[in-house]
Amino acid sequence: MEKTLDQLVVTKASGEKVLFSIGKLRQSLRKSGADEQQTDEVIRQLLPELTSGISTKKIYRRAFGILKRISNTAAARYSLKQGIMQLGPSGFPFEKFVSELLRAQGYMTDIGVFVDGHCVRHEIDVLAVKDSRRIMIECKYHNLHRNKSDVKVPMYIHSRFKDVEKVWPSENEFEVRFHEVWVMTNTRFTDDAIRYASCMQMKLVGWDYPNKGSLKDMVDSYHLYPLTCLTTLTNAEKQRLLDHKLVLCSELLHREQLLQSIGLREDRTRRVLKEVENLCNGSVRL
Repeated sequence: MEKTLDQLVVTKASGEKVLFSIGKLRQSLRKSGADEQQTDEVIRQLLPELTSGISTKKIYRRAFGILKRISNTAAARYSLKQGIMQLGPSGFPFEKFVSELLRAQGYMTDIGVFVDGHCVRHEIDVLAVKDSRRIMIECKYHNLHRNKSDVKVPMYIHSRFKDVEKVWPSENEFEVRFHEVWVMTNTRFTDDAIRYASCMQMKLVGWDYPNKGSLKDMVDSYHLYPLTCLTTLTNAEKQRLLDHKLVLCSELLHREQLLQSIGLREDRTRRVLKEVENLCNGSVRL
């Protein structure tokens, strides 16, 4: 049956028309933790709805809906990219999310640090320190899949880095000198952005860039999922938690009273905590 889809054309978020790949769909479902039987069931229910020109967004939404009925935890993993998209719009939740990912890797971090440059004062999204090396990190959050960080982003960040780099550390401000500069985004970079950053020895981290150590890799490796991935919470409930400056599922562990304070009944609280525990413990196979 899958062979009949070889010539099916689908529409990406950018408007580009490409051939549908059932192999990629199967792979993404398996990476979310769905086993072979669950993956087959999602595809079985999805196939009759695939028509020429269907958007990849619609395919994702339908696959997510089917998977959610089968496994909440696998559906939460499958919705990781969309969950990160829901962290906005202020940008602060994404900065905190990036900070927590780095802390899990042994960095000391701080958010929203102001430092003096040679010409002007700068706000650094995330300051990360490890092995006596200080890293200046700019976070570029996008709320649409099609939005990429183009070459102007690393060019602008590099100019800020050079301005800060000219100021040597003073006795009272250890953080005014940086050894590296990174740009981290939840979507992708253009080819020119990657070429410029490579030339200037800047590190870029995007949704699936680089091949090893991408944003998605970091999340999966440390089981640090944003609470916006949870399938057992409504969007309004997620926003209330974000308003409390909470970002990670792990911040909800064993916090029954917090969940009840945003209006959840006892039975729903148990369901949410169960999903949180499964995500944080990595109980769904990757």
